[in-house]
Amino acid sequence: MPAHPPRQLHLNAFLMNAGHHDAAWRHPLTQPERVTDLTYFQELARTAERGLLDSLFLADGLTLWGSARYNAVGGFEPLTLLSALAVATEHIGLIATVSTTFHEPYHVARVFASLDHLSGGRAGWNIVTSGNVAEARNFGLDAHPDHALRYERAAEFVDVARLLWDSWSDGAPVADRARGVYTEEGAVLPVGHRGTHFRVDGPLNVQRPPQGHPLLVQAGSSQDGRAFAARYAEAVFTAQQTLADGQTFYKDLKARLARYGRRPDELKILPGICPVIGATEAEARALEDELTALQVPEYGLQQLSGMLGTDLSGLPLDGPLPELPAESEINGNKSRFTLVADLARRENLTLRQLIARLGGGRGHRVFAGTPEQVADELEEWFVSGAADGFNIMPPHLPGGLEDFVDHVVPLLQRRGLFRTEYTGRTLRDHYGLERPAGRAAPAAGPAAPPSRAA
Repeated sequence: MPAHPPRQLHLNAFLMNAGHHDAAWRHPLTQPERVTDLTYFQELARTAERGLLDSLFLADGLTLWGSARYNAVGGFEPLTLLSALAVATEHIGLIATVSTTFHEPYHVARVFASLDHLSGGRAGWNIVTSGNVAEARNFGLDAHPDHALRYERAAEFVDVARLLWDSWSDGAPVADRARGVYTEEGAVLPVGHRGTHFRVDGPLNVQRPPQGHPLLVQAGSSQDGRAFAARYAEAVFTAQQTLADGQTFYKDLKARLARYGRRPDELKILPGICPVIGATEAEARALEDELTALQVPEYGLQQLSGMLGTDLSGLPLDGPLPELPAESEINGNKSRFTLVADLARRENLTLRQLIARLGGGRGHRVFAGTPEQVADELEEWFVSGAADGFNIMPPHLPGGLEDFVDHVVPLLQRRGLFRTEYTGRTLRDHYGLERPAGRAAPAAGPAAPPSRAA
C-alpha cells in the first residue's frame, strides 16, 4: 500500500481591519485609514498567499460590532471583498462568514456558487447562527431567536443549500450548437423542498460549483454547535485557552463524526491564535504591553458586557467580575461566555486585567514570543491532539501577518509541518478533502433535424 503523506498544518489568515488587538488602530504600525481601501486587502491577501496559507478568513456580523468612537470598526461585506480578492490571487482559499438566521438559502447558495466559479474553486462558507440581539433588531425582531431554534434553522438551511448546489448535474452545460441544446434533459432539476423553516422550489440559477460544494466551515463550540459541526462542517474555527481544553474539545468533536458516517480526517479543527511576534521574547512582550497601554477601557468594558450577557458599565475596573448568569441563560455565544467566565475565575482577574487579556483575541489564545516560540506552540498543539491547524489572528496589520509569513512559516516548513508549495487548485485540495459527488450528466439526446436555413 502507498504510504500516507505526513500530516501537515492548515493555516488561515484571519483578517480584521487594523488587526485583531482592539487597540491596534492606535499603534503607529497600523493603517486604520485604509480599512475600506481595496488595495490594502489585496496586499494582505498576496502576503498570505506568499506564505502558502490555506485561506483568507473574514468574520462578519449584521450589526456594527463595537463602538465606532473607540475602534476602527465597520468595513466591507465579506463576499463582496472576497470576489475582488479572487482576481488578485491565484491559490489561496476565500472563506466568508454568512449567517443562517437572517438570510435565505437560495440567496446564500447562489452567492457562494458564484464566488466558487469566480475564484476557480476557492470559496468557503463559515456558517454562523448570529449571537447578538442587535442583529435581530436590524431585521425587524425585538428579541433574538432562541439558541436551539437558530441551530435547527441552520441545519435545514444547509440541507437546502446543498440541494441547490446539486440541482445542476456535473457537466450540465454541453452547449451543443448543432442540436440547439445547452443542457440535456434532466441535467437541471428543481429541488422541491418543503420544510419547517423553508419552502424552496429551485433549481439554482448558477451552475454547480467547481468544488461541488464550497468548503463548509463552522464557528461555535456549544453543545448545539458541536452537534451541528459533526454533521456538516469540514473545518471548525474554535477558541481554547489551554492545551488541555484544546485536547478535550478536539477529542470530543472528532468522536461525534462516526454517528454521521464520517471519518475524523473529514473535519479539520482550527483554534484561533493571536501571535505577538518579536525578534526576542522581550521585544514581543514589549509590543504586547504597548498595545495593552493603548486600550480604551470604555470599549473593552462594552465588549466584555456583550460576551458575558451582563451590563458591566459603572463597575470599578480594578474590582472582580460580578455574579454572572448560568450558561443556560445565555442566548448569544454560549461557548465564548463560558470561556471568558472560566478564564476570569481561574486566574482571579479584575475587570481591567480581563479586558487586557481579551484585547488581542476576544477569547482566542494570545501568545507573545519569538518566531521559534510561536512555531513551538503551534507544533505542540498540533502533535498533542489539540489542533489540525490554526486560524492566525495577527494583532496588528499589515506587519503582524508579514512577521508570521516571513519568520514563522519557514520554521514550520523546515520542520516538515507545512507545505512548501501549493499542490492543488481548490480550497478542498488545500485541506485534503474530497469533492462531493454530484449527479451524473444525462446521456445526449437525438440529433436535431437539419436546419432549414438557406
